Amino acid sequence: MPSIHPLADVAEAEIGEDTRVWQYVVILRGARIGRNCNICAHTMIEGDVVIGDNVTVKSGVFLWDGMRVEDNVFIGPNATFTNDPMPRSKVYPDRFRSITLRQGASIGANVTVLPGITIGEHAMVGAGAVVTKDIEPYTVVAGNPARVLRSLDHD
Repeated sequence: MPSIHPLADVAEAEIGEDTRVWQYVVILRGARIGRNCNICAHTMIEGDVVIGDNVTVKSGVFLWDGMRVEDNVFIGPNATFTNDPMPRSKVYPDRFRSITLRQGASIGANVTVLPGITIGEHAMVGAGAVVTKDIEPYTVVAGNPARVLRSLDHD
């Protein structure tokens, strides 16, 4: 059974066993969150968001409709995900562009990810990076714009 703080605002959503939802979290109707996740204070998850198992979402993160977060992903505090490449007040695109975080990816604090990006399996994005294009699996990136620093060993 999930643990939901009494000061969280959780609509009808699918939340997995042993997931912890902390105070001042807003989860909209239809969201799907896996098992053993940690959804920290001051986060918001829209209804068409799917989060896998063992995911950590630190404080100050908003996950917009269409985002897909696979298992074992870490999202650092105040990471920003965008879904509109040409935002204007009261002007909405026909379709928002989603972001995908593949299994085991780690997103550092204050990272900004532009619309339509996929971050590969076990990739690491350094704090403060601005991600303007897809990140390959097992790659470490940092900077503005994010640039490859090195590859990670993997089997």
